Amino acid sequence: MQSPVGRPLPHESAHLHVTGRATYVDDIPEVAGTLHAALGLSPAAHGRLVGIDRAQLLAQPGVLAVLTAADIPGANQCGPILPDDPILADGTVHYLGQPVYAVVAHDRRLALRAAALASQVVTVEPLAAVLTARQAHQLGHYVVPPMAMRRGDAASAIEAAPHRLSGTQVIGGQEQFYLEGQISYALPQEDRGLKLHCSTQHPSEMQHLVAHALGVGSHRVQVECRRMGGGFGGKESQSALFACVAAVAAQRLGRPVKLRVDRDDDFMVTGRRHPFEVDWEVGFDAEGRLLGARAQFISNAGFSADLSAPVMTRALCHFDNAYYLPNVDIQGFCARTNTQSNTAFRGFGGPQGALVIESIMDAMARHLGRDPLQVRSVNLYATTPEDGRSTTPYGQVVEDNILPDLMADLSGASDYAKRRSEIAAFNAHSPLVKRGLALTPVKFGISFNLAHLNQAGALVHVYTDGTVLVNHGGTEMGQGLNTKVAQVVAQELGVSLHRVRVTATDTHKVANTSATAASTGSDLNGKAAQDAAATVAQRLVRFWAQREGLAPEQVRLIDDGLALGQRRLSFEEAVAGAYVGRVQLWSDGFYSTPGLHWDRQTMTGKPFYYYAYGAAVSEVMLDTLTGESRVVAVDILHDVGSSLNPALDIGQIEGGFIQGMGWMTMEELWWHPQTGRLMTHAPSTYKIPCANDAPTRFRVRLFGRPNAAESIHRSKAVGEPPLLLSFSVLMALRDALAACAPDGPSAAAMRLPVPATPETLLSALQELRQVPRAAASSPAMPGSTRTDASAASA
Repeated sequence: MQSPVGRPLPHESAHLHVTGRATYVDDIPEVAGTLHAALGLSPAAHGRLVGIDRAQLLAQPGVLAVLTAADIPGANQCGPILPDDPILADGTVHYLGQPVYAVVAHDRRLALRAAALASQVVTVEPLAAVLTARQAHQLGHYVVPPMAMRRGDAASAIEAAPHRLSGTQVIGGQEQFYLEGQISYALPQEDRGLKLHCSTQHPSEMQHLVAHALGVGSHRVQVECRRMGGGFGGKESQSALFACVAAVAAQRLGRPVKLRVDRDDDFMVTGRRHPFEVDWEVGFDAEGRLLGARAQFISNAGFSADLSAPVMTRALCHFDNAYYLPNVDIQGFCARTNTQSNTAFRGFGGPQGALVIESIMDAMARHLGRDPLQVRSVNLYATTPEDGRSTTPYGQVVEDNILPDLMADLSGASDYAKRRSEIAAFNAHSPLVKRGLALTPVKFGISFNLAHLNQAGALVHVYTDGTVLVNHGGTEMGQGLNTKVAQVVAQELGVSLHRVRVTATDTHKVANTSATAASTGSDLNGKAAQDAAATVAQRLVRFWAQREGLAPEQVRLIDDGLALGQRRLSFEEAVAGAYVGRVQLWSDGFYSTPGLHWDRQTMTGKPFYYYAYGAAVSEVMLDTLTGESRVVAVDILHDVGSSLNPALDIGQIEGGFIQGMGWMTMEELWWHPQTGRLMTHAPSTYKIPCANDAPTRFRVRLFGRPNAAESIHRSKAVGEPPLLLSFSVLMALRDALAACAPDGPSAAAMRLPVPATPETLLSALQELRQVPRAAASSPAMPGSTRTDASAASA
């Protein structure tokens, strides 16, 4: 029998997905008497909540109840870290779209109609609204205190450096746009109990927050999640509001209540990836080696803390990306604004931090007239700690840097040097269409920022017919976590994968679990399930060795059976015999990641168990008349260690890259500057990539070197790191822009914000055309562009 681990097996629910039989929360048959809730949203960005006309709402057809903050029996808060995020607005409204009340009706359409009357029934006394992070920063409005990470003397290093540059990188936010929106279905149980079906990445947190809202113990609340139609971080903490409202309504009315928001309301209520503005200054030598760097990170946290503090921490920890930075001074400010509270998104701040240093590397290269790949290569971390260039700004030693080998492999396989020359020749003779090329690396730390979250539990039950049931604390959101866990358990028990089934995540089975986030799902839950399965396997081996008078090493679980020296039993026979012998055929398992520690005051420690690496080469074409661009070719080489499932891993790499490409080029969020209303709140106004946006040529390979750390079967996490490969698209667009000004500075290219939409690209092109040739002050990069040393900024 071929080993289950390491094979490109299909997703365990693929047959259900393609036939429409996969059950999501809204597919669960509704219990008789089910009611439907809808949320009334604040019509103002900031103000004192004067009153709500409940009588008008109760007079609407089908409406049974109207709930406000005063109707919540327990705590009116759902903040994951700080208690500053009310379930329903109480006294003050903090953003346009904040839930103020909930309507409960017999029919969902009737509930939505009543909820839509918010502008008529809610009275708000306006207060001044702060809508931008810059404005909040100037006012000193923050959701958590500022933080800083320092090493060496950055100011002196920059002052003494032969070359200096400064600039600002503007990074927009990004909507998670999960296919399945936020939804919770609450069913009252006996003796004040409640069962909640919730589309969430964090069932345990939902359990605790719902219990607090209801004023009961957590043991009375059961949260179950079979699968989600996508999460991307948007269902880590922000599913709580919907879970709590549904639960409070169900408890108050004594009937099942479902709360499913439509896409527009989902946009208006929930937060997304944090927008950042980063001011930076660097000093470097003639080879492009960075000597000192200072940066000020300002994130738009929204109105409450949510997860903004750990998001900023990870952004600062990933400012180095793949590069050794000897002198660093970086500060982080989480600005409080009157907008939706921003939250987790694939990468959790890491992409924002790493994008800044990639922009800086590109700017330094253009200032020196070098290929950006040369400058990136000279700044890479050393491959061995003994070289003295292996310690991160936060004090962790990079012990397994494989990027030089990986990047050399990718550069050769993608014909980077040849294509660079071809593109230069093309651009020289093409006045309207320009091409650009870039190769960017990724180093991404794997673990939760907070050490105690790096733990997981699992249960493995072996039945007497030889089938296996697994339950663990992770949640399935399409990424294939349950498939990988099943493969691990099958491997440990020596059985075929068809024998193993993974059940819905359930807080009544595995308690006190961490969110399925930070790319740790397979690492943590795979190890926990392996531990549980290993315990059962050891019991089987020990029982049969004693029964047959054999040494334990003579007994092996292999090939769907049990080898007893020269004799063989089927797995069913082995299990049935053990059951008769009164052997426990189920076990719990537990895993905690070793060696992690972090000091929040000094911003130092070992926050990551290991690093995942990768690199991408992207080629783009830019229409200089319209600003439209297209990614025409992508080559990716990504490090997943010894892959648990190459098919799933390649799918995650492709999906992460395309999602990142959307963030880099088209996904634009815009709030009305006077009212604070989010104007891009539906598919008609918010553009995500579709099949037609995928690169014409899209090649993905796995690097395949086993993880140096003792991870599950020496694999590496693959959920978040591939998103950062999309930086190559932005850098390629900057390359194409720079080719439009061979005799002038490329400051417009260096100031390119995220997302680089056709409008922003056209604006940059217009700026390039208006700059006089006499402004040029630096040599041209071979075959590409010249830059202005004084104005170049990322």
